Amino acid sequence: MVFRPQKTNFQLKVLENIHTLTLWANNPWRRYSISLITLLIGYFLGSSLGMVSAVVELMDPVAAFLSVVFIEILIALRRNFRFERKKKFLLLLLDSLRLGLFYGFFTESLKLL
Repeated sequence: MVFRPQKTNFQLKVLENIHTLTLWANNPWRRYSISLITLLIGYFLGSSLGMVSAVVELMDPVAAFLSVVFIEILIALRRNFRFERKKKFLLLLLDSLRLGLFYGFFTESLKLL
């Protein structure tokens, strides 16, 4: 017999906020502006992780491992949300974050040449 864990108040609030954000983003301009903001946040995270790990020099393998794990988690989440029509906006945000991370890592790798 498998018991399902109960939904906590925090989980309910997070789901409510995501639903409110999805309703707010029905306008295409709002949706694309939030997507652009998420892309820039991903770029900032990717470039700052590359800079910090390059300065320390001991953390390069650890930073590479953490970034690959984070990107793989984003890919797994994308596979889960792909066929759900209610989560299209969340899928757009995940893709924007992943693209920003890739672009940040790519520009940091060009600095090493």
